[in-house]
Amino acid sequence: MATLFLDGFAAIFSNPINLLIIFGGVSVGIIFGALPGLTTVAALSMFLPITFGMDMQIGLSMLTGIFIGGTSGGLIPAILLNIPGTPASIATTFDGRPMALNGQAGKALGVAIISSFMGTLISIIALIFIAPPLAALTIRFGPWENFAVTVFALTLISSLVGKSLVKGLLAAFLGLMLSTVGFAPIDGASRYTFGNIQLTAGFELLPVLVGLYAISEVISNAAGGKGKNTSIVSDFKIRGLGFKFAEIKSQIGNFFRSAFIGLGIGVLPGIGGATANLIAYSVAKNASKHPDKFGTGIIDGVVAPEASNNATIGGAMVPLLTLGIPGDGSTALLLGGFMLHGVTPGPLLFQTHGAAVYTIFASMIVSSFLMMTLMYAGMRGFVKILKVPSYILLPVVVVLCVIGAFVVGFRTFDVWSLLAFGVIGLAMQKFGVPIPPLILGFILGAPLETNLRQGLQHSQGNFLDAFTRPIVVVFFALIILFFAGTAIQKKIRSKKA
Repeated sequence: MATLFLDGFAAIFSNPINLLIIFGGVSVGIIFGALPGLTTVAALSMFLPITFGMDMQIGLSMLTGIFIGGTSGGLIPAILLNIPGTPASIATTFDGRPMALNGQAGKALGVAIISSFMGTLISIIALIFIAPPLAALTIRFGPWENFAVTVFALTLISSLVGKSLVKGLLAAFLGLMLSTVGFAPIDGASRYTFGNIQLTAGFELLPVLVGLYAISEVISNAAGGKGKNTSIVSDFKIRGLGFKFAEIKSQIGNFFRSAFIGLGIGVLPGIGGATANLIAYSVAKNASKHPDKFGTGIIDGVVAPEASNNATIGGAMVPLLTLGIPGDGSTALLLGGFMLHGVTPGPLLFQTHGAAVYTIFASMIVSSFLMMTLMYAGMRGFVKILKVPSYILLPVVVVLCVIGAFVVGFRTFDVWSLLAFGVIGLAMQKFGVPIPPLILGFILGAPLETNLRQGLQHSQGNFLDAFTRPIVVVFFALIILFFAGTAIQKKIRSKKA
């Protein structure tokens, strides 16, 4: 292993062009992740054909660089503009944006960047050393196990409901309802389309997410009557890396817990960073001694989502490399990249293309360091976005969002969906209805229904069959413990009050 690793680094550093290509991949990923409406999937799909003429190892290294850069780049608009650059950056807005509004944009960015870097690095180390056992665990997950994981994730909605439990649950149910629009899984029945052929494909995540956050933010700013020379935030400070060592030291437990949550969720196909960052944030809030401070601008709420969403990178690569199973759109395109270069991921990959695999591992580590370097180098420039007058910045954001929504499926319908969800998001803000439960319900609705129906088909309609599986029992036990722990915490807090 050590020899193959050294050979992998040697293949990268033997030619400056190779390092430059990886540098370019990371840069492209950061740009696409940072631009509202554009995604890592869009970057990978655009640059996948370019790698065809490259050496296999370097071409695949460039694609993994885009993957790492794209996942990390979403934190920039999440903190500065309250707009998640990618679905994996949703929870970063909860405390990152309040920190920026409080003049701590530099600290928020610094903490987010170092958390992203360390989360990526830990997941790559885990990928290298524990990929086979993790893959063996993943392959034991059937429909019932995946259903249990999804239900467990949904229980964490209680941490995201805000001040009103009723409003939060209503938002979650709305998200679940929206996920059922279109053709049903398994039998393909048409639901809630009202005769509109565009609705048969359902709503895409990107227009829903960007509409609820970005477009509603733009409308809110416009409705606020801000003057022509008003910028979004005027005061900010950056010293060194943006944070003190003692502040990061205090987050070690939060960081490792969140990174392992991201790693575990990344291994499970079909869930990904969009769910991991919300779950990690919820767990961090529940485990905190001061949960009431979450959402007001504390670094705990930035470390958790950024450590977890980047940790899904290594986790998602585990089933891709060892089983040939892509977990999301990004890894599906990476699988296409492997196939394009004549490499078939699976159990025999390490035997047939061992040198190429370890070159990719080495390039992922190099990409992580490049990502951190590029993000820190550009941090002061990023923060200057806050000085841009809103009458210039907001129209640019809208244009980028519209472009991003259109390129998802090249449908005008997605653009109209974007605008419609912008209005819905604005209405939710006005009436105090939290948006995160809706997003989590929408993301988890499809896998919840699909796995439930597959499980019932397998068991011939017997739901109790799920409880004959040890993994399912463990997850439902965790659900009970979670609710019990939450009730005990609330009782303790009420006594203190």
